[in-house]
Amino acid sequence: MSDVHSDQLLSEVAALPQLPGVYRYFDAAGAVLYVGKARNLKKRVANYFQKSHGGTRIGHMISKIVRMETTVVRSEAEALLLENNLIKTLKPRYNILFRDDKSYPYLKIASHQFPRLAYYRGSVDKKHRYFGPYPSAWAVKESIQLLQKVFKLRTCEDTVYANRTRPCLLYQIKRCTGPCVGYITPEAYAQDVANAEAFLQGDTQLVLRTLEDRMTAHAEKLEFEQAAELRNQMSALSRVLHQQSIEIASDKDVDILAVKVQGGKACVNLAMVRGGRHLGDRAYFPVHVEDAAQIRHGELDDAEDGSKPAMADAIEVQVLEAFIAQHYIDVPVPATLVLSEQVSRELIEAVSQQAGTRITAVFQPHEQRRHWLEMAQTNAGLQLARLLAEEGSQQARTRALVDALELAPDDLDSLRIECFDISHTAGEATQASCVVFEHHAMQNREYRRYNIEGITPGDDYAAMRQVLTRRYARLAEAMAAETDAPTAGDANGVGADAPVNTKAARMPELVLVDGGKGQVSMAREVFSELGLPLSLIVGVEKGEGRKVGLEELVFADGRDKVYLGRDSAALMLVAQIRDEAHRFAITGMRAKRAKVRVGGSQLEDIPGIGPKRRARLLQRFGGIRGVASASVEDIASVDGIAADLAEEIYRALH
Repeated sequence: MSDVHSDQLLSEVAALPQLPGVYRYFDAAGAVLYVGKARNLKKRVANYFQKSHGGTRIGHMISKIVRMETTVVRSEAEALLLENNLIKTLKPRYNILFRDDKSYPYLKIASHQFPRLAYYRGSVDKKHRYFGPYPSAWAVKESIQLLQKVFKLRTCEDTVYANRTRPCLLYQIKRCTGPCVGYITPEAYAQDVANAEAFLQGDTQLVLRTLEDRMTAHAEKLEFEQAAELRNQMSALSRVLHQQSIEIASDKDVDILAVKVQGGKACVNLAMVRGGRHLGDRAYFPVHVEDAAQIRHGELDDAEDGSKPAMADAIEVQVLEAFIAQHYIDVPVPATLVLSEQVSRELIEAVSQQAGTRITAVFQPHEQRRHWLEMAQTNAGLQLARLLAEEGSQQARTRALVDALELAPDDLDSLRIECFDISHTAGEATQASCVVFEHHAMQNREYRRYNIEGITPGDDYAAMRQVLTRRYARLAEAMAAETDAPTAGDANGVGADAPVNTKAARMPELVLVDGGKGQVSMAREVFSELGLPLSLIVGVEKGEGRKVGLEELVFADGRDKVYLGRDSAALMLVAQIRDEAHRFAITGMRAKRAKVRVGGSQLEDIPGIGPKRRARLLQRFGGIRGVASASVEDIASVDGIAADLAEEIYRALH
């Protein structure tokens, strides 16, 4: 294997220290291929280059390596943490990778004389109290409704609260105690807040005892109305405890993780228990599972100490370890993890070290924990089956399009389609969008928007010419340079004239334009000037009456129009891609238009601004521009606009 690598790379391998650390492999284009850890860097890395790995995946990866970076650390635990931080950041091609998901939502109790319940997503601070994280927005909102029923805490914005003169509907339906109009004392409300917090932390027995003691005290003072209110509160809480099947005396905060692998795909199902309540599940689907498993298998064959741990051979263990190491980088770790597979002790110790708290991992749970794990395993199987069914359907649509248009991709999975659309409002804020379909799915990380300038407003043809030229001119030059040059560079990926990196933006097998003959003619002109094949261009022309399902395909190379049929799987895929390009273009155009008109966000986008406040602001300042030029003090002088909200408006418009 060493004959395909440069002397410089091999000398770097030979000079590595026999210390724990992390290594990264790069290809000629500078992309990260693989990130790994080792107790002994020299032994581990040398195994890659000294042995023949044949036509395996690990051999294929090694043949691409042109550069290496290493970092020495103090321990294997540090190496493990650094490895997974780098995997999450660099997204290597041959590591099991869990893509970044949206941040988890929290339930917030906002600081105030009469604190309010709120849904929250983002970074937490010390100013307010936060409970969670929760697996979904639905779980937070369900918890808020539950707390409203039992403890009757307010949920209204501070600006709404400050301007109430009579209680709202929530008071009428017994979901709020009406602090806005003084129907409850600050002391009584504070007690309800304390009980709600204790409930969220799982101290349900304490809450019930506190309510019972208060009820008895009121009854002894012959305050029967207040005692009845507390009795009703206890009844509501008891019903909730029964309906939610809350384990009062057992675990409070637990994460249950179950993994399922099938058909080259994997699913990790995370079930979350907070305050003794099972809040729900969230499924995660890693990528690169097969590649990473093959390479890991090769690493174990060449283990540094000559051993080959049987446990680590299981792909389920690899997936679960990757999830734990990557997921808990940014997410708080509960004290207990219930796991479907036995992961390494070093991993749990490393995560504990990172979190600064002791974490217990349970592999063979009993009683309630066993029931939780069985539910998580069932959900993992169902979610994976759903994914495989959806992917099978999507692959069938890709195959149908390939057959219908007589395309000839090297591999169906690598078929790449790019689609363009133009959007503007009467010529204002013209933007073009380019969306990408590859691997049987929309690749939103590769979407691009183009600001169109220097054309007659409203000239869609000129806009299409500009975006296609900007998208493909450099790529056409790079392709021509590769054709003329016998080699692109030496073994280190450096040549006399380094070509444009075509890996990141390779020529697609199909270029869709949203439009008929006119747009296709413009695309044909651009491709002819650039020397690109006209057969790649297909226009999506709306059918009679612009009805969905009647679209026809227009070809730039002279072929006759094609109508695929209303129920055609190929047309469904074309329509999906076209609609995504239209959506992406129009959202970009609207954002640009808003910025041009206002210099910032629209009033409607600011939390706490409804139709009435918006109308008052526009009436006072004579329009959006007047609001944008007003000071914080001027904005706060408008009826219904508190100082905090005035600051929010000012920040949003500047």
